[in-house]
Amino acid sequence: AQRLGNPKAVRAVANANSRNKISIIVPCHRVIGKDKKLTGYAGGLDKKEFLLNLENTFYKD
Repeated sequence: AQRLGNPKAVRAVANANSRNKISIIVPCHRVIGKDKKLTGYAGGLDKKEFLLNLENTFYKD
């Protein structure tokens, strides 16, 4: 929500992510909590963590 320019739109972003049918293409797994913790993911937090770690392997700075 913050990156979209409306930090108060957290619920709208969460609602859109929950309806995402193609999550590997529209990367809703990249949404993390304000406190930097993993939050809800339809595929489960273990899969979310796996995807984030996989991307970090390929996209290190």
